[in-house]
Amino acid sequence: MSRPCLAAPLLFSIGTSLANCALADFVDDSTARVELRNFYLNRDFRQHDAPQSKTDEWAQGFTGRLVSGFTEGAVGFGVDALGQMGVKLDSSPDRRGSGLLPAGDSGRAADNYSKLGLTAKARTSKSVLSVGTLQPTLPVVMYNDTRLLGSSFRGGLLNSQDIQGLSINAGRLTQASLRDSSSHDDIGYGAASSDHFDFAGANYALTPQLNLSYYGANLQDIYRQQFAGLTHRWSLAEGLVMKSDLRYFDTRDEGRKLAGTIDNRNFNGMIGLEYKAHRFTTAWQYLSGDGDFPFLNGAEPYVANLVTFNLFTRAQEDSWQLRYDYDFAAWGIPGLSFMTRYVDGRHVKTATVNDGREWERDTDLAYVVQDGPLKGVSVRWRNVTFRSGDGLTTDADENRLIVGYTLALW
Repeated sequence: MSRPCLAAPLLFSIGTSLANCALADFVDDSTARVELRNFYLNRDFRQHDAPQSKTDEWAQGFTGRLVSGFTEGAVGFGVDALGQMGVKLDSSPDRRGSGLLPAGDSGRAADNYSKLGLTAKARTSKSVLSVGTLQPTLPVVMYNDTRLLGSSFRGGLLNSQDIQGLSINAGRLTQASLRDSSSHDDIGYGAASSDHFDFAGANYALTPQLNLSYYGANLQDIYRQQFAGLTHRWSLAEGLVMKSDLRYFDTRDEGRKLAGTIDNRNFNGMIGLEYKAHRFTTAWQYLSGDGDFPFLNGAEPYVANLVTFNLFTRAQEDSWQLRYDYDFAAWGIPGLSFMTRYVDGRHVKTATVNDGREWERDTDLAYVVQDGPLKGVSVRWRNVTFRSGDGLTTDADENRLIVGYTLALW
């Protein structure tokens, strides 16, 4: 929070007092924390002709985040830092490929890897321009945080909230660092690289319960994309709430078509019903066009059936999901939660299959310690069963055990 600068004592010079005033909020409004994530992943491939019988790796991740305040003045300046390091605890060449650790030409996972990102920022009124390392969470570009370390991008992002209820975002990204990599590569999709990715859009709260959004994006010489979305929250009765989330993407190839022909329409959404400790959700995705749903390397697709293992975004695929969540605080066990879901995808089109099917069943059990010396420590067990007839993906049974803790430094 910005505060007026108090008059300096006479023993200080005017120049020193102004400098201290300018830096007061830069320092006082800063925050720093370290996020610890211990991740074990075991994946058993169920097909006898699979090139690898299983994936089995264990690693420890460290993510440090420093977020500064802004200097005083009509235009305030600040700087953020993101430091990440992954450490191998267990792996071997015949068990690699979990996405936790990078592997070199030798086939062995790296003993450790790290990356550092800096972001300069400037603020005027309620608009902030950030340039440097970014982890956006927008419909057209959403960074990947599903393994040990999160992915990141390099570029610029302008966010403006000067109009009440309206949040505008616009930017350009030029490089990406994948979740299991220390390097930065040119922005791209699949094997195709591009010079830059431009995007612009807005979210508008039409009412406190109803939000509308629209974004347009262009990955130069690869694809152009439009997105429209709607979210709504409706209180039906005491303790009974219905939530809806509708999303539509239209994506086509662009310019020199470096990734080939891209032609995809993706309508997806979810409707959830919450009653006390229970939440029931149904979701669906309807894809049309001749290609898969495209999204940036290093990102996740903003779709309803993005689940633990699979995406359900193959060409012409129709998929639906049923999900149930329960909060055990209703049983007097705060911090304990349960989730199970089933997703079924059909009419999959690939180079070898015209009408394939795939399905996934997930179960999560999570607990966050509520008090004592381990307060804030989270433990999550994830179990996955995936079966596919798309001709490309190997059947798998999977377990993940994730232990996390966030330490606030100040």
